[in-house]
Amino acid sequence: MPTATHTTKPRATEAAYDAIEQLIATLRLEPNQPIVESDLIQMTGLGRTPIREALMRLVASGLIEQQPRRGLRVSEIRIAEHLILIDTRRVLERLIATSSARRATPDQRIRLLQCGQDMMDAAQRGDLSAYMQADQALDRINHEACRNPYAVQAIVPMIIQCRRFWYAYQHEGDLERGARSHLMEVQGIHASNPEQAVAGADALMDYLMEFTRTVIEA
Repeated sequence: MPTATHTTKPRATEAAYDAIEQLIATLRLEPNQPIVESDLIQMTGLGRTPIREALMRLVASGLIEQQPRRGLRVSEIRIAEHLILIDTRRVLERLIATSSARRATPDQRIRLLQCGQDMMDAAQRGDLSAYMQADQALDRINHEACRNPYAVQAIVPMIIQCRRFWYAYQHEGDLERGARSHLMEVQGIHASNPEQAVAGADALMDYLMEFTRTVIEA
């Protein structure tokens, strides 16, 4: 029975992490909002221990901040630093795209292509919820396919920051352009073509750069 206990605990922590990450990315937990454990337990339906363990990971990633004598709060959106974040993310996205194009299993390639097509369909319908669900599914499969846990660990907080930034300023966004970039990347992965996969990743980072500059200059 100890094996089952050890297996269940990490799964509960992962579920708590994913749930809180989604609350932050979609601004249901707003920047600078204090973190109240009892509220998170009610919102996620998960226990206190996995919630606390997930919060520790989110503090380490910079999405939640520890305030001296004042507890935890959601980190603010730092517009001025966002371009630097995207520059850094670009390096990791290129590495992950290349690795996935070379290492993905046949099943992963098929599922990635489906996610890219789902994103395009959702973008054309203007369905933000379906778009984001397909985007998150694409990221999860891509991160598994690349087989580089160090790159994934580094990039995930950046992706969440970008997603949160996009939610905050989505009136300036272009869903179809974002979907086309993702689709180009997964088509490259599907075809075992690292150059095309990297071109798609670069196209996405170019779009996010332009989007951020539009927000800054508005």
